[in-house]
Amino acid sequence: MSKLLFPQDFVWGTATASYQVEGAAREDGRGESIWDRFCTIPGNVANGDTGDVACDHYHRFREDISLMRQMGMKGYRFSIAWPRIYPDARGQVNEAGLEFYSRLVDELLKAGITPYVTLYHWDLPQAMQDIGGWANPQMPQYFLTYCHKVMERLGDRVRHWITLNEPFCAAFLGNYEGRQAPGIRDFSTALRVAYHLYVAHGLVVRYFRQSGMKGEIGIALNLMGRVPLSDEPEDAAAARRADGYINRWFLDPLIRGTYPQDMVDWYQSMGVVMPPFDPDEMALMAQPLDFMGLNYYNDSFVRHDSQVWPLGFSSATPRLMPVNDRGWPITEEGLYHMLLRMKQEYGIRKIVITENGTAINDVRSADNRVEDPQRVDYLRRHLHQLHRAIQAGVNVTGYMQWSFCDNFEWSFGYSSRFGLVYIDFATQERIVKQSGHWYAQAARDNGFDWIDMG
Repeated sequence: MSKLLFPQDFVWGTATASYQVEGAAREDGRGESIWDRFCTIPGNVANGDTGDVACDHYHRFREDISLMRQMGMKGYRFSIAWPRIYPDARGQVNEAGLEFYSRLVDELLKAGITPYVTLYHWDLPQAMQDIGGWANPQMPQYFLTYCHKVMERLGDRVRHWITLNEPFCAAFLGNYEGRQAPGIRDFSTALRVAYHLYVAHGLVVRYFRQSGMKGEIGIALNLMGRVPLSDEPEDAAAARRADGYINRWFLDPLIRGTYPQDMVDWYQSMGVVMPPFDPDEMALMAQPLDFMGLNYYNDSFVRHDSQVWPLGFSSATPRLMPVNDRGWPITEEGLYHMLLRMKQEYGIRKIVITENGTAINDVRSADNRVEDPQRVDYLRRHLHQLHRAIQAGVNVTGYMQWSFCDNFEWSFGYSSRFGLVYIDFATQERIVKQSGHWYAQAARDNGFDWIDMG
């Protein structure tokens, strides 16, 4: 047995997102978001769930921060709800929304917890979707106006900013696959959305630099290895396209200032209408970042599938592979390989794990405990691979476990639990799970014991 110790200044933390935890959907001037609207459409969300109440974090944030402090958390990643700041996204600023986040930041700092603020975690004001949403080329300017107001208010205390969370999901799951808000199913629209999201990101990064704000700014991408399901050449080619779809389409513009040419050629050959790729906007996207956030959950196995337009691939999990409650394969070594790839292939000098976690069908026992050894095992395996990457020279400065508490898990509603803290959604009672106690100890020790089984 050996002790895996992390760098002395490593930040152990946890993460949430506004729509998933806050609730108070119609309080203090908050406007409607695309997720509020999406949840009203039958069949979009499991069991007809909504984020109207969620974890009631809006009213219970002090209780939650106290619990984080007791658990030894040094960082908390949360997001700002755009509809709380601009209820219709174009009119009067909602002071009550700004004041809520100001109180939240103050409470975190008082508890010795560093805030990591995500400016966009998918809850676009519905009023903006009504004029085209992210497919509208004016949207980046609206986003800049919103971010300017938030950063102006919180920038004297917040030192870590994340422009966008998982632009892949916002673009493709929301506008091509349609299984997230706003529920559109059009591939060309999804490409425009991805492009405008990155223009918006670039505008905010430029504003951050020009304003002389203290601290650092980055972005959070969900990246995953795309592994051929077989040794067949067709599956290998499909895996390469899959990698271009989820990974390179979002890494290359940020780091290289270009979109991957093989994917551009493929989409054009399939008749997809492409965004303009304006040279000035491409340069805006590729401004240097202070860090890259990595959201890693699992690798994905890919096979050729000509029935799927325009991608030509589908995913399938190999037989007998361990999976979590959502059917996602457990592939911890993929975290190690992705971190090395980010450093070696893309030259990324600083990384924060902005999300990593797993869904388990947690059950509360008669003596009011929640035992989740599968999640403990998941955390141990992934933190071991993270430690390997750090030892190999990758500069990872923090780990934000997803998530602090069970919450509204998008189209899965409340049927999918990721938290270190169990939420009884009927009573809003909080119970720290076995995994929460284990993670708290790892944070206090800045590491954990590991038995290398070879």
